[in-house]
Amino acid sequence: MTSHKKKRHNTDFNPQWVQTPPLENSFRAIFKWGDRGKFKNPSKGFLSVIQKGLNLGDDDFTTMGTIGNRLVPDTMPVNLSEFDLEALEKIVGRKNFSKLTYDRLSYSSGKAMEDILRLRKQTIKEICDVVVHPRNKSDVQKIVSLCHDRNIPIHVHGGGSSVTFGLDCPRGGVTLVLSTHMNKLVAFNEDNQTITVEAGMMGPDYEYLLNNAQKKLGAEKPYTGGHFPQSFEFSSVGGWVVTLGSGQASSLYGDAGDLVISQEYVTPRGSFKTKDYPAAATGPKINDIMKGSEGCFGVLVSLTMKVFEHMPENARQFAFMFPDFKSGVTALRKVSQGRFGMPSILRVSDPEETDVAMQMYGLEGGIGDRFLEIKGMKKGKKCLVMGQCDGEKFFSSNVFRQVKKICKQEKGLYLTGYPMKKWYKGRFSDPYMRDALNDYGVLIDTLECSVTWENFHDLHKKVRSTVKANPHTICMTHASHFYAQGTNLYFIFIVKMPDVEAFRAYQQSIIDCIETAGGSLSHHHGVGRMMAPWMERHLGQEQMGILRAVKAHLDPGNIMNPGGLGL
Repeated sequence: MTSHKKKRHNTDFNPQWVQTPPLENSFRAIFKWGDRGKFKNPSKGFLSVIQKGLNLGDDDFTTMGTIGNRLVPDTMPVNLSEFDLEALEKIVGRKNFSKLTYDRLSYSSGKAMEDILRLRKQTIKEICDVVVHPRNKSDVQKIVSLCHDRNIPIHVHGGGSSVTFGLDCPRGGVTLVLSTHMNKLVAFNEDNQTITVEAGMMGPDYEYLLNNAQKKLGAEKPYTGGHFPQSFEFSSVGGWVVTLGSGQASSLYGDAGDLVISQEYVTPRGSFKTKDYPAAATGPKINDIMKGSEGCFGVLVSLTMKVFEHMPENARQFAFMFPDFKSGVTALRKVSQGRFGMPSILRVSDPEETDVAMQMYGLEGGIGDRFLEIKGMKKGKKCLVMGQCDGEKFFSSNVFRQVKKICKQEKGLYLTGYPMKKWYKGRFSDPYMRDALNDYGVLIDTLECSVTWENFHDLHKKVRSTVKANPHTICMTHASHFYAQGTNLYFIFIVKMPDVEAFRAYQQSIIDCIETAGGSLSHHHGVGRMMAPWMERHLGQEQMGILRAVKAHLDPGNIMNPGGLGL
């Protein structure tokens, strides 16, 4: 824990940051976010925010901790028999099969803060025995059948962006990597406005195909998938659905669970594909049961998704500053319940996140900040709202007018679309800063939940109190996925902690607070193994019993992602 004595920092100070790609086959090559040759360092404004918030001086940014450039030793034993290994290799071929410790560790590691801390300490645990890259559905069927017969656990790897310990392999076994080969277009139907792809197709490839549908698919118009999580560049279409993900434009297009029409699975019990009707009255929908199943019931091999006409020329961006969080949230509740359509992107930041943004972008203390003060927008109270309207020209313009009208009624001050442009600039690059700060022992992590409107402010207050119970902690919060009945809360906390165990205990206290205060365990990150200990308490015995019954039917040997979802 840091000292309570206020530390000094020089505004001209600039730490040394790692600016070179990690060594091949090193621990850093596994935990580094995104493109190995891409870096983003904290701006002087953001560094100042962190130093003040965490009570850190310049001397805290002069010596790095363990940066993970040690090579991964190829020493971890494989706990499958040669008989099993030969059978697996025979299915996919030698090039699509690996027993190397580096490969096994790489595909068994996610992007949760604890994953990264563990890798920085060069700790190897809960990894698979072998990595396999299936080429097609037939390969998957053969692998699942073999593993079912021989009681070998199976884990599925899409893009690898899990932040819930979703890739851990506590019983070893096989990790199937779908993005290597199973990343192809299956079908496109412009009449139905649907696309069918293999589950391993990555986000950028998916969106590029749709944006260029006229050229690539022979379509009459360009399209969009409407799904853009922050992990967009490094996550797969199948991964979005099996974790019930949500993207920045979900308020208009829907979450991943709303976007998927049909799924095709390979399970130990057999293979099946759900129907692609827009609706059907044929009992409880198996398509819904399989959404969010996180590889616990079977392997998702292909899926049919909704697509939408792409009209970027009609985008209308906006931002408002409100005198307090309550008025900003009230405005967006009224927008969400207005029945005139929804913006695609809609965000409200609490006062701490708003103040941090002002400091990050060098706006604090400037002419604009003084103008806001005059207008009653005080530091520590004011709240930033941002968004974007999309769709057909008149629809987008009307939604924009209605948003503007409601926000002004709730005392919001219109700021033009400039803040949105700043936000967009860092949307997919900001995660790279985590590596730079982690090098100096500064930890950044997130937890998120769903919440009803009536419980919004109470839950926000209670969770912030738990986060802030650790001295010298930054806690930024926003809501960014909106519904008539509620929204989400996304907590970003920045701390300096001595070890993995201390951080784990701290994180678990926050999860416990969220659940006790009436939030969901997750809105869009999923369950994995991180939330698993709370699942029965959260859902209750009867609902967990239903999940166990489905698991027992489709996976009687419990080989599919054992321990996932708390099963």
